[in-house]
Amino acid sequence: MSPHDKFMSADDAAALIPDGATVALMGGGGGLMEATCVFQAIERRFLSTGAPRGLTAVHALGIGDKATRGMNCFAHEGLVRKVIGGHWVWSPRLQQLARDNRIEAYILPGGVSSQLFRAIGAGQPGLITHVGLGTVCDPRHGGGRMNEAARDELAEVITLDGREYLRYKPYRVDVAIVRASAADEDGHISFEHEAANLDAQAIALAARNSGGRVIVQVRERLPRGALKAREVRIPASWVDAIVVDPDQRTSYDIPFDASLSGELTGAARAAAVAESLPDEPFSERLAVARRAACELVDGVVVNYGVGVPDAVAKLVVRRGELGRIHQTIEHGTYGGSLLDGVLFGYARNASAMLDAPTQFDFYGGGGLQLAFLGFGEFDALGNVNVSKLGGLAVGPGGFIDIAQNARKVVFCGTFAAKGVQLQTGDGQMRVLRQGQVRKLVRAVEQITFSGPQALQRGQTALYLTERASFRLVDGGVELFEIAPGIDLQRDVLDQMDFAPRIAADLRVMPASHFLRDDDGFGSLTSRATRSRATA
Repeated sequence: MSPHDKFMSADDAAALIPDGATVALMGGGGGLMEATCVFQAIERRFLSTGAPRGLTAVHALGIGDKATRGMNCFAHEGLVRKVIGGHWVWSPRLQQLARDNRIEAYILPGGVSSQLFRAIGAGQPGLITHVGLGTVCDPRHGGGRMNEAARDELAEVITLDGREYLRYKPYRVDVAIVRASAADEDGHISFEHEAANLDAQAIALAARNSGGRVIVQVRERLPRGALKAREVRIPASWVDAIVVDPDQRTSYDIPFDASLSGELTGAARAAAVAESLPDEPFSERLAVARRAACELVDGVVVNYGVGVPDAVAKLVVRRGELGRIHQTIEHGTYGGSLLDGVLFGYARNASAMLDAPTQFDFYGGGGLQLAFLGFGEFDALGNVNVSKLGGLAVGPGGFIDIAQNARKVVFCGTFAAKGVQLQTGDGQMRVLRQGQVRKLVRAVEQITFSGPQALQRGQTALYLTERASFRLVDGGVELFEIAPGIDLQRDVLDQMDFAPRIAADLRVMPASHFLRDDDGFGSLTSRATRSRATA
């Protein structure tokens, strides 16, 4: 095939995918490095012709908009037979197919999935790692199977030098669909204007050395020789098809932003940082973030998860303390001001961008000192569930890789859900109405973080909420702190499905965590209390 023959329409690229193929996909939510044009062409082809059918789709992180894009393009019965997903929440329709057993549904830790792509490309006998032991990905605890239709064994327990590991099994990758910034006439690929690197190289390598095809979507076609050698992230010899989408955007809603692609330097970067200081309206979420921020120490390497933890990241920037720490996220990004919500995974004015498998290598090898992560529920043994809630496949994303490897992990979240009404802002926290859904349960629905395993590893684990703080100790969870204004029995113990240990020196959190005007958030003059219903 000549270099020019590699350039084709999205529809022609979609026609290259055979029935029954295993397709490796990439993306990070909100449109981050998502090959939207190619995804939509695959959906169009299936809806008009019924092909391709019976695909196995594999992705490490979350892809989509909870409506029509990303993995939603694949959420058609018959189009996919099997999905191995890192994070499922961006496609409610795919979650429903899994819940109804109309597809085989599995999860893998995001880092494991990315590193397994790389291992497949290297011809290795799978990925051998400690990540996932004692969790839902351990064959003894479900093996990553999320419904009854899922029967495959994705991993096995092995012993090396007297120590247990999981071997995640390799598989053939028939098609990789990659997103990048530009391709030159020869087919060399650059990520220059992307907001991350993710696992693009790894999935391309996996498909190339499996004898499969590599399809790349880019925004622009450049002349031969336009790219410097160090700008090329995927060489032309790996690439089979290139789709140029001139409407490709940094995110679903952002056409292009040099601060997100890390291209600003010097004075321009400093000015952009000053302009992008995030605001966080005062709420119980901020109160938890203030308490969590007390765990920071100078020079620590930190990871922030999605949800309440991103409020901690905002708080650090707002206080001008970003220089105290080394901030990372699993997408491969260091530093900068993290975006949240659907744009979690993006950072303005990042200081470095690695590929995701390398970032997970750093985490897995012990380089991550502190992680702030959310929780869906936790139990008496300190186990945490974020991967299956209310019977729906949610998936861990990078949660398992991060939680299992951080030397200290701080889980942050609200104490209960659905209908909670709180009043705060004057230095007190009052519960006006208790939640209908308890998050501190006797036994979690699924183990995404294992308390007993953490104790064996010597990890420190905290569980922080707006009304009480807990820590992992031998034998389970211990309550060591409550918020000012909280009734211990009525607002904490009576709202739990298990009886925690209670520290002999049970203390009260500082009132400053619950003041509306602390850190410059909210009005500097008003101390009026604030009621907020939590969905």
